[in-house]
Amino acid sequence: MTEPQFLIPLWADLTAVGLGGVQGALFASGFVGQRRLDLLGVAIIGIVMGLGGGLIRDLLLNTTPVTLQSNWYLLTVTGASLIGMLLAGVFQRLNGVIVALDAVAIGMFGALGTTKALALGLPPIPAVFVGACAAVGGGLLRDVFMGLPVAMMHVGSLYAVAAAVGCAVLVALDSLGFQALPAALACIGVTAVIRVLAVIFDISLPEQRALYRRKVAVETSTIPIIRP
Repeated sequence: MTEPQFLIPLWADLTAVGLGGVQGALFASGFVGQRRLDLLGVAIIGIVMGLGGGLIRDLLLNTTPVTLQSNWYLLTVTGASLIGMLLAGVFQRLNGVIVALDAVAIGMFGALGTTKALALGLPPIPAVFVGACAAVGGGLLRDVFMGLPVAMMHVGSLYAVAAAVGCAVLVALDSLGFQALPAALACIGVTAVIRVLAVIFDISLPEQRALYRRKVAVETSTIPIIRP
């Protein structure tokens, strides 16, 4: 995968950014009591989550953030955050939809990050690292802004693991000569499947259980749990 071949379609990047914005707004609008946020606060969390993965990816790759190269990124993530706020009540009743959106967003950010890293000449393992960081970057910044435990370390149902596995699949397919698009789709699919199954069946790493993952998740509403 060489640099001249590399071109992230704008619609794909904006789709990932939009999904992240919706997720961030839904997350922030669910807090009550002293943790509740006003409209500006909810919008900021949505923007941070939508743009965070791409910003971290480009910083790691030492390239100019693409989010600053076009008006569409900020417009898209702001609009998505507003949609997330307005439809928060509807989405909260559709727990499965939220989990699916989250899983697809993670996969898309991971695929875009890994693909760009490979296109810029990074070796396979660093490329997987960049992709995984891009996948979880928005959620990491969200938790830092909210003053919460970082989800991928404390309360994530194979959150970072799903991203890393998906990115590794993309790198493997690239080494076998697959084109960027099918490799990226495979990355998104693998990541999403692992993430959704982990949430449905409450699968987590032993270290996460030792940190009372379920208790913290319930208290912060960080991870929605679907009962089988």
